[in-house]
Amino acid sequence: MIEYIVPIAGFTGLAFAAYLARYVLNQDKGTQKMQDIANAIAEGANAFLHRQYSTIGKLAVIVAAILAAVWYIAAPENKGAAAFKVGFAFLTGAAMSAISGYVGMYISVRSNVRAAAAARKSASDALTVALRGGAVTGLLIVCLSVLGVAGIYYLYSALFGLGKDTPLYIVGYGFGASFVALFAQLGGGIYTKAADVGADLVGKIEAGIPEDDPRNPAVIADLVGDNVGDCAGRGADLFESTAAENIGAMILGILLFPIAGFAGILFPLVARALGIFATIAGLFSVKMKEDEDPMKALARGYVITSILAAIFFYIAVKIMFAPTIPGHMWLFASGLVGIAMSVVFLYLTDYYTSDKYRPVQEIAESSQTGPATNIISGLAVSMETTALPAITICASLLLAFYFGGKSGVAHGGLYGTALATMGMLATCAYILAMDTFGPITDNANGIIEMSGFSGEVRKVTDKLDAVGNTTKALTKGYAVGSAGLAAFLLFQAYMEAVHINIVDIAKPDVFVGGFVGVMLVFIFSSLAIRAVGRNAYVIINEVRRQFREIPGIMEGKAKADYAACVDICTRGALKEMVLPGMLPVLGPVLIGVSFKYAYGSGGEAVASFLMMGTIGGVILAMMMNNGGGAWDNAKKYIEAGAYGGKRLADGSKNPTHAAAVVGDTVGDPLKDTAGPSLHVVIKLLSTITLVLAPLFV
Repeated sequence: MIEYIVPIAGFTGLAFAAYLARYVLNQDKGTQKMQDIANAIAEGANAFLHRQYSTIGKLAVIVAAILAAVWYIAAPENKGAAAFKVGFAFLTGAAMSAISGYVGMYISVRSNVRAAAAARKSASDALTVALRGGAVTGLLIVCLSVLGVAGIYYLYSALFGLGKDTPLYIVGYGFGASFVALFAQLGGGIYTKAADVGADLVGKIEAGIPEDDPRNPAVIADLVGDNVGDCAGRGADLFESTAAENIGAMILGILLFPIAGFAGILFPLVARALGIFATIAGLFSVKMKEDEDPMKALARGYVITSILAAIFFYIAVKIMFAPTIPGHMWLFASGLVGIAMSVVFLYLTDYYTSDKYRPVQEIAESSQTGPATNIISGLAVSMETTALPAITICASLLLAFYFGGKSGVAHGGLYGTALATMGMLATCAYILAMDTFGPITDNANGIIEMSGFSGEVRKVTDKLDAVGNTTKALTKGYAVGSAGLAAFLLFQAYMEAVHINIVDIAKPDVFVGGFVGVMLVFIFSSLAIRAVGRNAYVIINEVRRQFREIPGIMEGKAKADYAACVDICTRGALKEMVLPGMLPVLGPVLIGVSFKYAYGSGGEAVASFLMMGTIGGVILAMMMNNGGGAWDNAKKYIEAGAYGGKRLADGSKNPTHAAAVVGDTVGDPLKDTAGPSLHVVIKLLSTITLVLAPLFV
């Protein structure tokens, strides 16, 4: 039975993650000064996550109780069992998501100083340490997701004898994961960008000191933010992606039950499990020569992972569907569409955010005439970046649906889109390893600068930091691409849950539901960006105060009060994350319940809300992610020497660089707070509407 591969792969992946963690933790930690800086980063990150998850935990318990009450009231029979199944699944998904984010962050804040120390030996050693530190997070998250969904599926099947309908009762798991992921990504994003914007505007623009300069009071808060935003936040994001999309695909697999039996339901779990083996092989293949571009070494590993994922996908299709579906190879073709789409999305993101190509160079060139033209050019580029990715998502959906339909089975087209989503997620663990590689190398570069190193060591960490900036941008593109592909999958799962086939937006009430759905993603983004602005305002004033009131700080004779900025960012992020975080939770509930009793169209109005909100969210997230990344790399392009670099020949500040820094600070909350949080909002809307479907009909 091939489904036994699920626990085998899950526990193998966890064991390999433990091996990588042990390897990283056994590496040299560098000088005492390097260790002191790393310990300050780890202490700040741990304190923030502890307080953040305490807040999220209280909210999760309240939501679980409400969910259980709703199902107790709405379930037609076995009310107590229904309430338990949904409430327990929600809390389990929430707990697993929190564990994924926390453990991933734990390793990343210990990998940074070891990568920095390795950079003193060679670029190859530093890359190996950073990538293996990131791989711990990637493997851990995917393995816990697969084992969690499989475990609760088999548990409920055994306890309640639900048979093929079991996936309908575990959607609470996906909602729990989405709920925690939203607050983890949102809170971490507010924290990191408030610190980053404050550090950049006062440090670079006003004081004229370099990035990560130890004289800047916000520098430790900025380095902490890289971990709580890009590691813990993104880890929780992709955990809920794999969990929610697995469950959605399993629900659509019920449609194939009359023909393929449990194979259609279990295939998503098998496909995800086999992707773990592909990732392990891909990670082992990453070897970098000293004079090689680090991105080429990482790209080689990704290509190998993708090829192996495609081969394993073929094997799974052959074993599970060949006996019952003569046209099973068309289902394999649908999976290949998803794998191909992930590759295309990475190349598109690289084009729009790399300084090698026109979009970023155009923004850098416009900076010569000041911040206004930089922002105008950046906005134009950010809007442009939505076109090709949107076309790619549309083409992939149409192809996957077509190939699935050619399989000859009823509902084959819908199931083909589910397989495309599984294909895209096949390389998720490797992509997440590259994402966490980014903040690890960013922190390593900061530790090297704050420790006073220069020369060849600094060149190594600068190069790895630049590559890490690219991998973070690529992961955001991958995440929003998977969200876009999964949007149709989860929408169809909702349609099955409420038993409707058509959403008639010609009806005024249904049209209004969709209109409100689009509005919600813009209001959410506004609240998230405003939260960064308010916190950055406080940080800027604190940094200015310290520069003004601490004698000798600019001469390096006095130490900045880093703890004050860390505390400001922590308190501000926890306070500001609640309102925007609850908005996508309450929005569909209010629409569904009010329209149900006012017009009798609760299920259809929520379907319109979900459909329009998802489309609007995907487009807006692409705009903010890619636009913010382009602004960031335009600044780095100038810092590398274009248009005069950081300083002019006479040693004075370069106004072109100053304009680019302003543009970067505009893009920061877009690409690291609102944009990534929208990935989660898109799937949260789907999971909450799925789990509360009985309330709307």
